[in-house]
Amino acid sequence: MNAFKRRLTLLALAAALVATTATAAPALAAGAPAVQAAAATQSASPIGASGLNRTALDAAVGLHPGDRAGGQLARVSTPDQIWRGSSSDAFTSRPISPDAHFHIGSISKAFEATVALQLAAEGKLDLDQTVQYYLPGLLPDSYQPITVRQLLNHTSGLPDMQAGIPNPTADQLIGEHLDYFTLDDVIHSSLHPADGSTPPLHFTPGSKQEYSSLGYRIAAKIIEQVTGNSFGDEVTSRVIRPLHLNHTSVPEGDTRMPRPALHGYVIDSTGRPVDVSEQGDDATAVISTAPDLDHFISALFSGRLLDPEQLYEMFAVPLDSAGSPLHYADGSDCDTGTAKGTACYGAGLKSVTLPDGTVLWGKTGHDIGYASGVFATRDLKLRTVYAVGTSTADNGGSPAVANRLIAALLTPPTATTATH
Repeated sequence: MNAFKRRLTLLALAAALVATTATAAPALAAGAPAVQAAAATQSASPIGASGLNRTALDAAVGLHPGDRAGGQLARVSTPDQIWRGSSSDAFTSRPISPDAHFHIGSISKAFEATVALQLAAEGKLDLDQTVQYYLPGLLPDSYQPITVRQLLNHTSGLPDMQAGIPNPTADQLIGEHLDYFTLDDVIHSSLHPADGSTPPLHFTPGSKQEYSSLGYRIAAKIIEQVTGNSFGDEVTSRVIRPLHLNHTSVPEGDTRMPRPALHGYVIDSTGRPVDVSEQGDDATAVISTAPDLDHFISALFSGRLLDPEQLYEMFAVPLDSAGSPLHYADGSDCDTGTAKGTACYGAGLKSVTLPDGTVLWGKTGHDIGYASGVFATRDLKLRTVYAVGTSTADNGGSPAVANRLIAALLTPPTATTATH
């Protein structure tokens, strides 16, 4: 279980690094609270209206000094254009397919929220019922009631999954990257540390927003409880198979990486890059490709997966009693646009505001050796996916390519670059 906690520490560090770097330019990294569909009137995207600057996008996806990446790929789509690009592999010099497979990390939360909301529409899951009702005895007795909705929109106040665990070394990550962790492994080790303590809630459930990966592991456990099926089976039958996402899978401990693959690396203590593309991960892990993620977010936003009432939850940020978005607890996220410092997450998705005012909704993700993101405007006039095979333990490549993609999207094309 120490291996799992070290992995959680890695992902927390990666997320913090993305959030910190993104402040210069946003990286495409008590009871039911009131909610609002944020930025519903800002769905139109001025970006891409005059075409995509393909030359700028080609340059953005290439490897740059300081990227700390083993390779990267990206895809940008508008109603009448698709650009796709990739770098070569920094360590093998081999070309990387723009359609290569990669570990999507917490992008899987968008898949999970979709499944949970489908179950709610079917009357099999009550978003305003508590964790204590669905999974009695799971949470410490000292915890206040936490609803399913609060798990999905990150207002549960649950503790971090890696609290008090020392930062892992690269060699530890490499030595343990094939280990697999069940939902029970994750939840038990987080709520019942080896020292016998009970981690306190960070705040009263429903009073603030703070990103919680533990909340989504518990929500996955509830999905399994109400359906009698594994998390992977539910995601596959409800999302992957209906959308014909033929290059998306829930490995559930299968360490094999489909080909072609974007390779992720960790540099060991001798300076040698070690390929960690094949990894154990945990029960909510998903492997996908840029085209499949583009198809998923298009289908999601267009209402193919959820009825309007449930789709609303994806874009609804929680409000306080005065009707204002809740405060974001620690300042490490929700740091773009005029609502900076307040809630930016709905159920499974977050909003980011670009420098020109364009509002995107989507999700970032991190796994050992990987960082990625998928975002789109509400009207789907702009969609973007990126993935980085990182070469450091802190996944530092993600903000660089994401920020360059933003800059490229904000650069109007010339007659030459638009047709390149």
